[in-house]
Amino acid sequence: MYVPEEPEEAFELNIIPMIDVIFAILTFFIISSLFLTRSESLPVNLPKADSSETQERTRITVTVEASGDIAINRDAVELENLQAGVQTLMDQVQESVIVINADEAVVHGRVIAVMDELREIEGAVLGIATEPP
Repeated sequence: MYVPEEPEEAFELNIIPMIDVIFAILTFFIISSLFLTRSESLPVNLPKADSSETQERTRITVTVEASGDIAINRDAVELENLQAGVQTLMDQVQESVIVINADEAVVHGRVIAVMDELREIEGAVLGIATEPP
């Protein structure tokens, strides 16, 4: 008895949908990692503190870089104009905390000069940014 052999179709694994899913997941992780690395201040090396707390009010960030340069929310400013610049931002927001991001390599006197300027602002609440241990 003769049984005719039917030609078998070659097995084909379609991986295009799997590649689409992998690229969609990869895109999600790349985009979400961009939001995790976003910062409101200039990059400085913050000192560590055991008693650091998170502030809940609107933040005005004053950055003192290692070179001694000062910035308000990433905008460079001279020490003489610091008080006026922060006062302008505080007039726009009702409750705000002025956070000082000072690089640990900054001369102590420079940070004190910045703090003295900021203390003269009526209603100013100061905070110094640190990294948790």
